[in-house]
Amino acid sequence: MPPRSQLEINTSSVLRLVKEEASYHQEAVQQTERIKKLENEQSEDENREFLLQQERRALDETKKVFPSLKKKLHDIVTELESLIAEEAAKGSDSNVDQITAAKEAIAQAKTAEREVS
Repeated sequence: MPPRSQLEINTSSVLRLVKEEASYHQEAVQQTERIKKLENEQSEDENREFLLQQERRALDETKKVFPSLKKKLHDIVTELESLIAEEAAKGSDSNVDQITAAKEAIAQAKTAEREVS
């Protein structure tokens, strides 16, 4: 089996980062829901304030991940676009499937970026 090309590696990286970003957004939504639930609770539970504080801290930590994740995704998409341009300039038909997969990965990344913004 031949080694994977840089095009394949970067395509996989983009897809992984898109999934990772979606996962973090889902986690942030779940944490926000848990915070709202704890805030709306009327119980006199002594652990409630501690749990609320912990959930808020976890949400803050999750939100801190987004800027670096977006930068990584932007950088790898830019690199992938340049690799696609290089492959297109070569004019070989051997990497058509890889180029198509790379373009689809870029489209997914841009769609995910629009949905988040």
